[in-house]
Amino acid sequence: MSLFLAFLSLVLVLSLEQLRPLPVKRVVLDPLRRLTAGLVKRLDAGHRRHEQWIWGLLVLGGTALCALINYALPTVPALLFTIVVLYLCLGFRHESHYFTDIHFALRAGEIDRARALLSEWRGGQYDGVGSGGIARLTIEQALVGAHRNVFGMVFWFLVLGPCGAVMYRLARFLHDEWRNAEPAYSGDADPGLGVEAAPTHVACSMAGGQYGEFARHAFLILDWLPSRMTAILFAIGGNFEDAVFCWRAQAVLWPDRTSAILVTSGAGALGVRLGESDSDEGEAAEGPEIGVGEKAGVDDLQATVGLVWRALIVYLMLLALAAIAVWVGG
Repeated sequence: MSLFLAFLSLVLVLSLEQLRPLPVKRVVLDPLRRLTAGLVKRLDAGHRRHEQWIWGLLVLGGTALCALINYALPTVPALLFTIVVLYLCLGFRHESHYFTDIHFALRAGEIDRARALLSEWRGGQYDGVGSGGIARLTIEQALVGAHRNVFGMVFWFLVLGPCGAVMYRLARFLHDEWRNAEPAYSGDADPGLGVEAAPTHVACSMAGGQYGEFARHAFLILDWLPSRMTAILFAIGGNFEDAVFCWRAQAVLWPDRTSAILVTSGAGALGVRLGESDSDEGEAAEGPEIGVGEKAGVDDLQATVGLVWRALIVYLMLLALAAIAVWVGG
């Protein structure tokens, strides 16, 4: 696919999503959960390699099928197919309703409702966290979510076309579904990486326990370069010097390095401090403090939206310039 068609597809899908958001749970997540549960039921016999088979069948199989369909279609149907695939995979609006509802709840002083929404979005319990802490955790989740719903997907789409978007979406799906799983097999299991807590929707057993180690590591490998590209975009969209400083000096403080890169660069770009979400009892509810300046609060939620949109505009502008350069050079 040419850069011009890729740019056109992205603009059309982003516009369509703003006008008519996709009911992602019903259309995408629930069918994937049923498919994954069926694969687990048929293939999981208690060995490490069975998890890899399930991952390969879903992620690599889905990617190959998408590539085959896209290759077989003529130009115009292939473009329509690409738009449909992107609409299913890409999206600011997939999780933005949590951000918006939490923002409104905090503005209205509905702290209990904001805590419940944050718990549903991130997983975990935040009973003692005050409005400032909720705002900081919401900003952290929004920065990571924007990358995984948009920027990471766009990266792989530009590299591999629609099958790249499918690959990233499916790999992220298994990462998210199995993120709480504990590998029960013995031997060469690697230590887990720190990630945010979230409900595990697909129960998978291996030798009497749960698993997901391979899915987590596979996604982190796929997300290594895209996450750093997004961090650069956050820096360009905000305070570049502070973003780079926080990225280099503070990302090592979090066990989940990929999320840390996104959150530290975002915090520096915004000029705020995240982490150390103080509870009403004065206890720290979350991890080490990162960022610069004053602690982020409710007023910084809108600034976070602005940062993400500026980063996206920069991304699209660079893509448009590249497409023009290729066209002129051709």
